[in-house]
Amino acid sequence: MSDETPAAPEESLFEAPPMGEQERMVEAILFASAEPVSLKELGARMPHGSDPAEALVHLRKRYEGRGVNLCKIGDAWAMRTAPDLGFLMQRETVETRKLSRAAIETLAIIAYHQPVTRAEIEEIRGVSVSRGTVDQLLEMEWIRFGRRKMTPGRPVTFVVTEGFLDHFGLENARDLPGLKELRAAGLLENRPPPGLGLPGPEEDAEEESAEGQSELFED
Repeated sequence: MSDETPAAPEESLFEAPPMGEQERMVEAILFASAEPVSLKELGARMPHGSDPAEALVHLRKRYEGRGVNLCKIGDAWAMRTAPDLGFLMQRETVETRKLSRAAIETLAIIAYHQPVTRAEIEEIRGVSVSRGTVDQLLEMEWIRFGRRKMTPGRPVTFVVTEGFLDHFGLENARDLPGLKELRAAGLLENRPPPGLGLPGPEEDAEEESAEGQSELFED
């Protein structure tokens, strides 16, 4: 018979700041960062014993309904302008370059079918994908290499990045918009060619449905 008892949780040598102060710290970090910040990064910057996850919960509630919202982007967090106030920023938006039709189609296929290989992209488009098109999307950091597919040759796959999600105000790929929203965002100017694999008008009405989504966006 053992006399051992469960060890008591190890106490921190330092007392964590009050939660109100932790909220201010998280707010300051996110406000000053141009890129979304992960929970791990927040914890590394804050004093020992802090709980950034709890601070985020309180802070997100505090910013509800304000001109700036606390948004989750993938596994990271960022301060972003409220969606309904985006029109106020239009004059400050500078379009440095326009994607080619091939790049638009390739990006849309990756977003809706990720993880997807180059061969699968070419099969859906019906034409070959140039290296320059993929390189442009990689350079913009809107796509990245995913895991290799367990098929002969183990081809690399492509998936969209947090930068892509951030640009379009999405929490994850399952929130990807339908055809109307893609046109409004400038990703589609006309009806996509047959076989592109994008949602049609009849599917727009059902875009709230989760059917097939987990299958399309497994990472």
